[in-house]
Amino acid sequence: MTARKSGSRLETEIERCRSEGQWDKIPELVRQLSAKLISNDDLGELLLAEAKLQQYLKENPIKQGASPRGPRPRLQEVRKHLTAALDRGNLKPEYMQEASLIMAKLCYVEGDYREALNQYSRVNLDEMQLVGAPVYRLSMIAEAYATKGLCLEKVPMASPSLSNRNADRDQEIITCYEKSGDIALLYLQEVEKALSVGIQNRSPKPGPVTQEQELGYFLETGLQRAHVIHFKNGNLTRGVGRFREILRAVETRTTQNLRMTIARQLAEILLRGMCEQSYWNPLEDPPHHSPLDDPLRHTPHTKDYALSRRPRIYSGENLFCPQENTEEALLLLLISESMANRDAVLSRIPEHNNDRIISLQSASLVYDLLTIALGRRGQYEMLSECLERAMKFAFEEFHLWFQLALSLMAAGKSARAVKVLKECIRLKPDDPTIPLLAVKLCIGNLHWLEEGERFAKIVIDMGEKAAEFRAKGCLAIGLVYSLRATDASLRGMQEEYQKKALSAFQRAQSLSPTDHLAVFYLALQLAVSRQIPEALGYVRQALQLQGDDVHSLHLLALLLSAQKHYHDALNIIEMALSEYPENFILLFTKVKLETLCRGPEEALLSCKRMLQIWKSCYNLTNPSDSGRGSSLLDRAVADRRQLNAMTLPDFSDPETGSLHATSIAASRVEQALSEVASSLQSSAPKQGPLHPWMTLAQIWLHAAEVYIGMGKAAEATACTQEAANLFPMSHNVLFMKGQVAELRGNVDEAKRWYEEALSISPTHVKTMQRLGLILHQLQRYSLAEKILRDAVQVNSTAHDVWNSLGEVLQAQGNDTAATECFLTALELEASCPILPFTIIPRAL
Repeated sequence: MTARKSGSRLETEIERCRSEGQWDKIPELVRQLSAKLISNDDLGELLLAEAKLQQYLKENPIKQGASPRGPRPRLQEVRKHLTAALDRGNLKPEYMQEASLIMAKLCYVEGDYREALNQYSRVNLDEMQLVGAPVYRLSMIAEAYATKGLCLEKVPMASPSLSNRNADRDQEIITCYEKSGDIALLYLQEVEKALSVGIQNRSPKPGPVTQEQELGYFLETGLQRAHVIHFKNGNLTRGVGRFREILRAVETRTTQNLRMTIARQLAEILLRGMCEQSYWNPLEDPPHHSPLDDPLRHTPHTKDYALSRRPRIYSGENLFCPQENTEEALLLLLISESMANRDAVLSRIPEHNNDRIISLQSASLVYDLLTIALGRRGQYEMLSECLERAMKFAFEEFHLWFQLALSLMAAGKSARAVKVLKECIRLKPDDPTIPLLAVKLCIGNLHWLEEGERFAKIVIDMGEKAAEFRAKGCLAIGLVYSLRATDASLRGMQEEYQKKALSAFQRAQSLSPTDHLAVFYLALQLAVSRQIPEALGYVRQALQLQGDDVHSLHLLALLLSAQKHYHDALNIIEMALSEYPENFILLFTKVKLETLCRGPEEALLSCKRMLQIWKSCYNLTNPSDSGRGSSLLDRAVADRRQLNAMTLPDFSDPETGSLHATSIAASRVEQALSEVASSLQSSAPKQGPLHPWMTLAQIWLHAAEVYIGMGKAAEATACTQEAANLFPMSHNVLFMKGQVAELRGNVDEAKRWYEEALSISPTHVKTMQRLGLILHQLQRYSLAEKILRDAVQVNSTAHDVWNSLGEVLQAQGNDTAATECFLTALELEASCPILPFTIIPRAL
């Protein structure tokens, strides 16, 4: 009795070691078992054979794609043990099956694939019980199916010409691998369950916490080979289905790396190989006919086998299920990203170097696919947040830093993007494209002109190393100087920067004669400097290089208007609008030209069309829609449908289009004040980005200006109020209110509005000019002169300011100075465009 109990305990311990792969303990346990139970000598032979084979494979692992090479001395020992056990025939039937499976595995390792298949033919794998089977036997059965599949792949068919038999053979191989994978998942789940129970039972005793299970070559083949064959055969539907089956199985620690790899591979297929029309969600049956599959190699999408016991899958109520391919890909990638971050190897110790490289490569693949998935949806904010989490991997890794910089740029986080680009420049100092990107950001919304100049000089200083980008570097520094000329408060500094800008643009043009941008910006700078004939020559040259460039066409129209050829300018604008019908800067210029050429009524029709275009471009609810019948919107566009969101250029002064430092500061102040005022007036905030609302406000202000020109104060007031409902503290709105007050003859009210506008934007030239004239009417000549002289300092080419200054000086009796001002005004007016040349954006 004691011997039986002792043998039972030993058998339980042996079974546990076999389940957990602790093969080094088996020989000692077999020795104890043989001493206790003499009749089990054959079982001992079986166990020793298995242990020695597994130890050999652990020390000499089979590599993917490599073929085994014949018998070896240690394997002969394994065969000796197995032959002894099988020949005597004393084993129980289930142990006889196990011995045959181990023998078949040995034959595969030795390279005898036909003999391995003969061994499997003696054991009906499909009849081996999974229900109630010991955990280690699940592993044996899973490995057996995988090994059989490998042997079938390696042994040629007797009649390879029969296509039907080929198809049956392929299906048999796939079935072997799929069964192997399913049983392998079940085995790993059972091992983890047994380990957790064992740890709980042994918790008072000291010992190892968890035995980390290894997959091994055969189990890994069973889990990975089926979908490879599906994809190789052009059957993406079954391949995707197999991926999903593996991912739905309850996770174990052993399969974590495999799951991350499969999740990434499936995400890649969903993003690159599947369109929305061919997608089916994971809980549906796959389509019988799918455009994903090769039509010449059609195979059924249903499984042709059933297992008595399957791995557990995640289940429950209200589980999230993706409804389209990008959604599923994103879910898979976010799971993979979480796993990559959790298992990141960050140690810089030399012995961890390989693990760290593998960890980095795995994470980089996930982040590259996330870039594709989120980029398709325009979710750059989320992408930048994901890439920020990748920074733990990013020490001295240029790719991840650069991806983060690009995502920050796309998300509109320009200041942070510039800081990240600085690190990219440090990591790759010879790449001229990186400082050029930094310049692009600096001369855009940030308006960091000194920083932009430094980045542009980096490109220029590279010399021959950046030969093909030197022209871009000169173009960049020319734009910086051009913008600094606009910012300069002293005329001498303006002229100095204008000369530098012209020189840089000329250098860019000489380095790249076929680049239309270099010629265009040279023309624009000449136009700003009022060298109109020269500018016309260069803009025509730019149009020869790029005939449909919108900014070149716009500049040509403004140059023609500067020469007072208004009808020709209007024709050019209408031609440009035929190509770019939703370009609001062109439309604003058209309104100005139509007022002169065709009368204000035609200009008002263009304003109505602009409102219709705005409504068709955006999907936003207009908080300024008050329902009053007097507004232009009510009369022009009665349809109040939702509007559709779209990105527009940054809002700039509707008159000057300038984006210099003072106008940027003013726009930020008025935005904050407008938000406060709006929150006090209305509970309905503006939806979406600010650019569309700013564009709508400009449309109203242009309409108001047309009505002021017609002398219609009531209509001008209504239009101005619509703009004020959007941005009540905008200096442009306040200026227009002053214009309306002047039209009504309310000089004191106009003065108050102009003063409020200047308190927000102290350098708004139009406001300064109108306030100067009002002070002139009020006979406050000294203050009027000071304001007008300040306006001349801000914009020395504004002829109406020079004229107003002349009037003030004349009223003070300073006729000589007044005459000079009048002559300057006449000279400037002769080359004055319908709108300032700086309304055209200057960007790299």
